[in-house]
This record gives sequence, structure tokens and C-alpha cells, in this order.
Amino acid sequence: MMDETDDTLMVKAAWLYHVGGLNQAETAERLGLTRARVNRLLADALEEGVVSITVDRQLAGMVPVEEALRRRFGLDFCQATPALDLGLDRQPATDKGDRAGLSPAQKVAFRAVGLLGANHLRAHLARDEPATVGLGWGRTLEQMTLHMAGVSAPNARFISLMGSLTANSAFNPFELVHTLAKRTGGEGYFLPVPFIADTVEDKQVLLSQRQVAKALAIAETATLCMISVGELEESALLRRQGMLTAADLDSLHAAGAVGDTNGIFFDANGRPVDHPLNKRTIAVPFDVLRDLNVVLMVASPEKTRAAAALLASGIVNGLIIDGDAALKMMDRT
Repeated sequence: MMDETDDTLMVKAAWLYHVGGLNQAETAERLGLTRARVNRLLADALEEGVVSITVDRQLAGMVPVEEALRRRFGLDFCQATPALDLGLDRQPATDKGDRAGLSPAQKVAFRAVGLLGANHLRAHLARDEPATVGLGWGRTLEQMTLHMAGVSAPNARFISLMGSLTANSAFNPFELVHTLAKRTGGEGYFLPVPFIADTVEDKQVLLSQRQVAKALAIAETATLCMISVGELEESALLRRQGMLTAADLDSLHAAGAVGDTNGIFFDANGRPVDHPLNKRTIAVPFDVLRDLNVVLMVASPEKTRAAAALLASGIVNGLIIDGDAALKMMDRT
């Protein structure tokens, strides 16, 4: 008899446990596995998005906070996860986290926001109208893609809103587009360039390439854009990925930058700063995003300063945020 693959066993274990109502011991006995193996398979099923869990967030008591943030920033909608008081803004400096730099508590927040983002994207793809989805990059959007299993949208198009990072990671724009296109059966397009060119002259040469111009033209027709925001600190993902140096951070701070989205660095009012890096960034500019349907995903209270600044820019239409960050943002406003 042919041995079953790990993927097949993972699906069977998830089905028996979540749908069949068996406990872990019963599932292990049914599959002829150890309980420890079943526990690992069930954890993998959640991690890889094979299993999606839906929780009624309306019962979490966050509706008044959502409505206050919606009004404060003139948004079409705001959705928040429950406030779980995980101490996300009190993580010790020595906590190195996982491969993406996330502590266990932060992973909960990122997964929760990713789930809400996936629900919003599912609803958009379920419409009768053609969908073109623009994507930023980052750990929050990566979590969103993991919750998109079982979605069929063969007519959808997914396009990156910025060039790719040099580092190979699951939250690179190219990987996010590829994952969503593969999971939904849709088409994937990306900007085949680095998100920061070596020089301004190099940027102009890259923008003149036919494939780059085509990708940007698709991005400008996006029916939905899902983006995240980064804080400009030593712990920032761009810094961890080696895309920014310590000197870059210092000069960006001197220029008034407080955060970035899609590699565009902005100040406390959400305006792109006058800095050499912004002149070399290859991404859909704020002036174009302002005319599109843009949803910002925020996980972790440490990002509230940058998130509030980006929301002040007027380019964001909707906000999906973890509850602890939402409460901290309320305190800021």
C-alpha cells in the first residue's frame, strides 16, 4: 500500500478533528498515528491555511472603537479583532521571535488580522464584477494568503504594487502574488524590478521597460488594494531584511519620516518625505493610490504611530486592525 503524503494526512486529521468531532486521541487511533503526530498535523493545518476558523468579532465589544476610528479617519469601514492584551508593545528587546521576527504573542495578532483580511478579500472576489487586487508586502499580508485556501477566482488578477525585495521570503511581493494566484486559480502579475533602484537614472530606465509599464498599468486599474505599514525603527522588517542600513534610518528620521508603505517613506501627516530613497523607490505612488480602493492592515500596537500617519494621508479607505492596536490608536487620537 502506498504511504500517504503529509499533506493528505494533514487534511484527513483536520477533517476528523474539526468536522468529525473526534478528539486528538481518537483521530490518532483512526489514522494509526501517534497523538503527538496528530497534534503537529493539526497545527500545520492552521499554519498553512488548510483550516479556516471564523469567530464572530461583533461579540468582542470592539464596535464602538471601530466606529470611532472610522469617523476619526473618514474611512468606509474599520474592522478590529478582539483586544487580547497580549503585551505586544511590551515585548523584551531580547525576544528575537521566529524567522519573521515575530514573538508568539505577535504571531497571534498577525494571524488574527490576516484572517479578517482574508475574509474581506474573499468577499471582494465573490462579487460578479471582475477583480484586480493590488498587493503590498509584509508579514500581515502573508498571513492573509494563508487563510485563502478553497477560494476559486479564475477571473481575478493579482498585481504587486511595488518592486520585489532582494531577500527571498514568504512576505516578498512576488511570493504573495504567486501564492494568491495559485490558491485561487487567478492570474498573477508583478513588477519585475527591485523596489529600490540603485540610482534615479536606473529607476527611469527600469520604468521605461515594457513589462514594467504593463504591470503598473494593471495596478492602476485595481479594484482593491491590500497594504500594510512599517515602523521606522531598528526592529523594522526592512531593517531586519537588510534593505535599510542604520545610516538610512538616521537620515530618514532627519527627513521627518515615521513609517513606510510599499517602500514609500512618509511623515507624521502621511506625506512622502523628501529623501533620496523615495526618489529611487519603484512603486505605485500615493497620488495613484488615492483614487483606488485601499485597505490598510495593521497588526501590533508598535505600528500605531506609523498607521495613524498613513491614515491621515487620505489614501486609505478601510482599516483592518488588531484590537490592542486599535485601543492604542484611540489613545493617540
